[in-house]
Amino acid sequence: MSIRIYIGNLPQGFNPKEFDKVLKSVSETVRFKVVLDKETRESRGFGFATTNNEENANLLIQKLNGFEFNGSKLRVELSEKKDSASNRKNSPHSNKNKKSKDFKKIVHSDAPNLEAPDPRWAGELSKLKDLLANQKTPA
Repeated sequence: MSIRIYIGNLPQGFNPKEFDKVLKSVSETVRFKVVLDKETRESRGFGFATTNNEENANLLIQKLNGFEFNGSKLRVELSEKKDSASNRKNSPHSNKNKKSKDFKKIVHSDAPNLEAPDPRWAGELSKLKDLLANQKTPA
C-alpha cells in the first residue's frame, strides 16, 4: 500500500530534479509529482510524494517538515484521501435539515445577445410586454 504525502510551500521556479535529490536523501523509495497550473504549466507551489510504507512516510515528514529549500520552509504532512471533498457534504458539521434549491447555473457574457433577453429579467420582461400589448390608448 502506498502512502501519499503533501509537500507544500515549494519555492517559485524550483527545479524538480534538485528537489528529487533531497527526497532521495531521506528515502530511495519516494516518488514525487509537482502540481502544475493548467494554463501556465508552472508549479502551483505544492506537490505529492508517495512512498511504500508508513515508516518511510513518517521519516520523510520528520526530516522535511520545516526544512528550508531554496529559501522556503517546506510544509510536509500526510495527505488527505482524494475523495475527502465529497465526504465533506456528509460530515457531521453539515446541516442535514437544510434543503438545497434546484436551480440552473446561468453564465453571463459581456457580448450582447440580441436573440434572447437577459435571463435574470426574462420574467419581468414578459410581464411588461403583456401590459403594453393590453394597454389601450385614447383615440
